[in-house]
Amino acid sequence: MAVNVETLDKLERKMTLTLPVDTIRGEVDARLRKLARTVRMDGFRPGKVPMSVVQQRYGYSVQYEVMNDKVGQAFYEAANEAQLRVAGQPTITEKDGAPEGQLAFDAVFEVFPEVKIADLSTAEIEKASADVSDEAIDRTIDILRKQRRSFAQRAQGSAADDGDRVTVDFAGKIDGEPFDGGKADDFQFVVGEGQMLKEFEDAVRGMKVGESKTFPLAFPADYPGQDVAGKSADFMVTLKNLEAGHLPEVNEAFAKSLGVKDATVEALRADIRKNLEREVKFR
Repeated sequence: MAVNVETLDKLERKMTLTLPVDTIRGEVDARLRKLARTVRMDGFRPGKVPMSVVQQRYGYSVQYEVMNDKVGQAFYEAANEAQLRVAGQPTITEKDGAPEGQLAFDAVFEVFPEVKIADLSTAEIEKASADVSDEAIDRTIDILRKQRRSFAQRAQGSAADDGDRVTVDFAGKIDGEPFDGGKADDFQFVVGEGQMLKEFEDAVRGMKVGESKTFPLAFPADYPGQDVAGKSADFMVTLKNLEAGHLPEVNEAFAKSLGVKDATVEALRADIRKNLEREVKFR
């Protein structure tokens, strides 16, 4: 992996990364093969779905995930090697003109300023409070509930909304021609959670089971897929299934599912408070 770092401003930097295309393709193939061993599809025995079918259905989302993972990993590894203290999230865009067999990316980000510490040998330092509010505990519990939610069929005629899990068939074309990863059947995602591009989620939101619609979608210039980045596509999507998410109740069963020793809500809150206090102390 080649890396170049440029100073744009006092705290702003630009890092140029290049990654081998084979690295991306290899990981995509590996994830698709792993998926093929467990995916279930009508007409095929478990683990016997042809790779071409798995590629058609899941290639788009797997490639998107791999690009995000690999580029993000490469950025933070390079920043660590260059001893850069990155502040916040980088803005990563694909760069044209990469050597053959390579993908190039520009990452613009800020770094923490260098602070010179004065002599504190005689200073009086007040220890930071590690008090954790009940609201912070409630927010943590909400996150844990969301991670353990279940889904159930919504009533006939219901419209897709944020938090619903949808199953869709979709097919996209650019300049009237299909493109790799632009078609999938029985594809699932939760509306409003950012798994798909905003225009895609906006199109599905409000649809009912059995409905189909076409809509335009503009891939952003920094989209991980180089072949479609900055281009406009036309998609057709059909909503096949609609499920509402249900959060588990906060009770003894919920506490037990989280491995709380006493399996009570009080013990759960105490464990969360202890963990949050530990995080505060080590910030």
